[in-house]
Amino acid sequence: MEQAFDAPARPRPDQVIGRGDVLARARGHLAHGGSLLLYGPAGIGKSTVLRTLAEEYGGEPTVLRCSATESESHLPFLALVDLLGLVADQVSDRLPAPQRAALESALTGRGESSLQRDGLALRLAVLSVLRALAADGPVLIVVDDLQWMDPASAELLAFAARRVAELPVRVLGAVRTDSDPQDQHDRYLRAFPQDVLTLRVTPLSRPDVSELLDGRGHTGLPRAVVRDIHRTSGGNPLFALELGRALAESRTPPRPGEPLPVPTSLRALVLNRLEMLSAETRRTLLIASAGARPTLATLRSAGRANAESETGVAASLGLVEMDPDDGGGPVRFAHPLISAALYAEATPEDRRSAHAALAAAAVDPIERARHLALATSGKDERVAASLAEAADEARSRGAPSVAAQLGLLAARHSPEGAVPTADERRLRAAEDALTAAEPELARATAREVLARATVPADRVRAWSVVIDSAGQALSEVDDVFPQALADAGDDPRLQGLVRYQLAWRALVDGQMHQARAEAARSAALAAQAGDRRTELLALSFKALNETTMGHPDAAATLALASAEPQEPDVAMNHNGPVYIRSRYLLMSDQLDEARTALTWLADEARQRGAVETEVYSVRSLAEIELRSGRCGTALDLARESLRLAEDTGIGEGFALQIASLAEAAGGTVDRALSLAGDAVRRAEADSDLPYLTRALYALGHARLVGADPQGAVDALRRVRALEREMGVTEPARGRWQGDLAEALVLTGALGEAREVIDETRRHALRLGRQSILAVLERAEGMLLAAHGDTDQAVAVLTGARQRTAALGYGLDEARAVLALARVEAERHNRGAAGAALDEAGRLFRRSKALPWLEQTGQAPPAPAAAAPPELDGLASMERQVAGLVLEGATNREIAAALFVSVKTVEATLTRVYRKLGIRSRVDIVRLAAGRRAG
Repeated sequence: MEQAFDAPARPRPDQVIGRGDVLARARGHLAHGGSLLLYGPAGIGKSTVLRTLAEEYGGEPTVLRCSATESESHLPFLALVDLLGLVADQVSDRLPAPQRAALESALTGRGESSLQRDGLALRLAVLSVLRALAADGPVLIVVDDLQWMDPASAELLAFAARRVAELPVRVLGAVRTDSDPQDQHDRYLRAFPQDVLTLRVTPLSRPDVSELLDGRGHTGLPRAVVRDIHRTSGGNPLFALELGRALAESRTPPRPGEPLPVPTSLRALVLNRLEMLSAETRRTLLIASAGARPTLATLRSAGRANAESETGVAASLGLVEMDPDDGGGPVRFAHPLISAALYAEATPEDRRSAHAALAAAAVDPIERARHLALATSGKDERVAASLAEAADEARSRGAPSVAAQLGLLAARHSPEGAVPTADERRLRAAEDALTAAEPELARATAREVLARATVPADRVRAWSVVIDSAGQALSEVDDVFPQALADAGDDPRLQGLVRYQLAWRALVDGQMHQARAEAARSAALAAQAGDRRTELLALSFKALNETTMGHPDAAATLALASAEPQEPDVAMNHNGPVYIRSRYLLMSDQLDEARTALTWLADEARQRGAVETEVYSVRSLAEIELRSGRCGTALDLARESLRLAEDTGIGEGFALQIASLAEAAGGTVDRALSLAGDAVRRAEADSDLPYLTRALYALGHARLVGADPQGAVDALRRVRALEREMGVTEPARGRWQGDLAEALVLTGALGEAREVIDETRRHALRLGRQSILAVLERAEGMLLAAHGDTDQAVAVLTGARQRTAALGYGLDEARAVLALARVEAERHNRGAAGAALDEAGRLFRRSKALPWLEQTGQAPPAPAAAAPPELDGLASMERQVAGLVLEGATNREIAAALFVSVKTVEATLTRVYRKLGIRSRVDIVRLAAGRRAG
């Protein structure tokens, strides 16, 4: 029985987007002979998942299909005809005559068959057909849109389902409902055999929506637009595609702050209930749709005296959701698309009137300015100034994306002769967009300024935005640099800005000496012009470059970059002195000090909405935890950094590299290899040599952990050659040397291994890199053993273990003990080998280094209890906080585990409560307990 459903015959994982977890759980249940019911709202993708699974199992001897429709649900036996119409003849001769006659009458409609007239015979006939088909092999029944199945067919299927438990008959179905069918007793589940799993098809994530749109030809959409599509569609793929199509067909994109255009097809889908509302109620809902966070109190202040009763009517129709215990509380639309469709349906005059009412009611200066702008047409300096002030306020609150929108609105309303000018306001908005990880918006805005600006300062500032928006792919904007230099002229301040960008360009090309020289010129020019911000950034870059090169001036340059006076926005910038100092501390084996600096930086970045700084800070925190031997924590941080990077398009290369290292340490080797391969391809496409060396190190390390030493040698030899070409002598920059030496020993290239060890040791001694020396001791021990000097190898490896333990490098300590166990085994010292292997297993288990633990032959720790599926819809940080609450952690313990402040934990929990519809952390525990009990 089970072997017939053990594995899909033709898996096609590329067929659907963002459904990996659902498909994995579904396949696992089907493989053990169970049935499956998918559920979710209209358009969420149930039919796509159902079709994918059905095609995978299409090799079964018999697959019976039906897809009901609402218009035909009144026709009796229609679903039965779809299911059995083509197969009944194959087994009809095995049915008793009364059953055969009843079934033929139902399938052909030639008689007047009914459940009342031929009930028992017809029920037994359906059961007999399934039994006969199952005698020839497994039977899979595929039923889509179960909610529209005609009652007669549903009753017959339910009768048979109760009696085929011991047969290889399984049902794969989908039903349109928002609630778990398990909570609806047997309304839908009656048609399924007893062992049935219900799976909710959840909304797509923002990256999934982006991939979906790209796959349907809606490519090149700015991330801000994709974000709005995701928010408006609620992650519903049907809605997202319709919104993408409407945007592609629209000649004018929506103004900043306005909802997306909603096509007529979707308006009809979600607004058909509006006809039941009075004009006044519709007016109230329009004002609610125009507000960012509408409440009953806000609506009343906006002149809607009967807001409570009118929203109550809308709630009874399922348009909005209200909290009956909160008389002035929030008015939440049942789906974001309802709000967008209401707004799109209104006339421009009605929209401006709604915004005017909200502007008069708003207390928050940001909301007031936004509504004032959207209520005003034409140029108005009073409105523009109000918007510029609101942008400053949004920026100070850590909402750079909002600041960018407000700044663009301010520019739109700025009249000729305004101070600041419209272009200056656009450039500030573009810089805010960069901070908010919206490079497409930033670049488009800067290009708009360049198309007409004549002021050199504005043009150089715009060129800088264009360069910064390119990220690591600086080769794509090579033509920009000479134009920026020409616009800078002889102005030392503008020259300093451009020279700073040229320093980065030289670094990407691997020309580290030239990069250092350009950074020095930039710092000197900026100091001459009194531009402290550019001076600090240039000095920080120079310090990082010198640290990477192993240059003796690195510490002195870092001291200059850290000297007062400082600029607040530079201090928390990922290219500023705090971050550069943390990298210096990390290379100097000062892990605790580096962790403290990066924890502050990551928390500050979250509060300010500086996504790029957050990506790099979290990535570096993951690296610290890897070295400390906290592989589980490192894996969580690396995955968080990668999710942030993929969601924003910022720092994806570095995030892929550290995610690969973290997977090789605490996840799976296959995943580590896949991520490293992506990292190498991205670096080669961007022609970014410094990043390529990091990506190749991750690839080589994953191959070494995966028992492919020759593959590791191939990748790590390339790293060595590239770093020599670039002039890098700092061994702690990449930390690949020990892995290369070990891989060379394993492949028999002992002479080259000795050369790598000796060369690296010289640089490590010069720079005082104690952890590098300890890792080299491990490689030295392996090399000695390969030469047959096992006694000396044991002594060296014992010293390596002690040195790494003293430095707090937990994973390297465990690796030294594992190497020691292998050498003792070569010496046939079984007692010492067994003790060392047990100790290595204990250390790897403590570090949660699962791939390494497998090499000791010991069982991995038992998996933690699964979190409730409701947590799947939370953002990554929210999910981590909720998961730690389930483990009983206090807010302070959560803050320490995730390297954030207690204030951040409290704010995150508030968002969790709102999204889950609960009130306290106790409710999270109850939610999980209820799931386990169920």
